[in-house]
Amino acid sequence: MNQYTISALVANKSGVLTRVAALFARRGYNIESLSVCKTETDAFSRMTIVLNGDDYILGQMMKQMDKLIDVKKIKRVEEDAVSRELLLVKVKTDSATRSQILEISQIFRAKVVDVSIEATILELTGKPSKLDGFVTMLLPYGVMELARTGVTAISRGKTCIQDETDYKEKI
Repeated sequence: MNQYTISALVANKSGVLTRVAALFARRGYNIESLSVCKTETDAFSRMTIVLNGDDYILGQMMKQMDKLIDVKKIKRVEEDAVSRELLLVKVKTDSATRSQILEISQIFRAKVVDVSIEATILELTGKPSKLDGFVTMLLPYGVMELARTGVTAISRGKTCIQDETDYKEKI
């Protein structure tokens, strides 16, 4: 199975996220990652959705999402787009392991956001594969808790999702 990233410009109003998630659930497809935020225009939100499947599943989900009234524009994010994810991870620490964990965090350029006698909380931003590698390195020390934001992506260059259609006419 391939992993695809979809970017959608949607109306910034209640219920839109529920309708999009329900669309995936009805068809039995899982959303691997979901990130939603308000855009530079208060009327719109941007959804970044990561899903696993083949080209057929991608095509079907994009067609079905495009039928929703509140979805103004949808496009597949290109491979060379800028994509990032945020990770917060709490790791067990003691006087013997703290320096090793700090060394690993320096290698990955993670930021220490909290330290206590028994735990350290680290923050890391980057591609999902980088975050996966970081977590793998920390597992032997005892990962107590972790939270990830989900992928957020934006295409390179001057082209914007709004440029691809007159999205204001669909409101």
